[in-house]
Amino acid sequence: MKIIERIHDIETGKIQDIERDETPAEIALRTELEKNLVAEQTAEANKATAKAALLAQLGITEEQAKLLLN
Repeated sequence: MKIIERIHDIETGKIQDIERDETPAEIALRTELEKNLVAEQTAEANKATAKAALLAQLGITEEQAKLLLN
């Protein structure tokens, strides 16, 4: 993946863009973050499915469950 670094020189007002390839460390970090994001999204989806199944089993809506808990 290409990375564009933008450097602002406040003395001259010049803006310089430098394009470079990702370093191996940056690639490893990005892939780890992507894996964590997928795992987090999967956990959220599983939690929502379990919640919907429980509400269906109880025969109540989400609004009714909120009223019961307040």
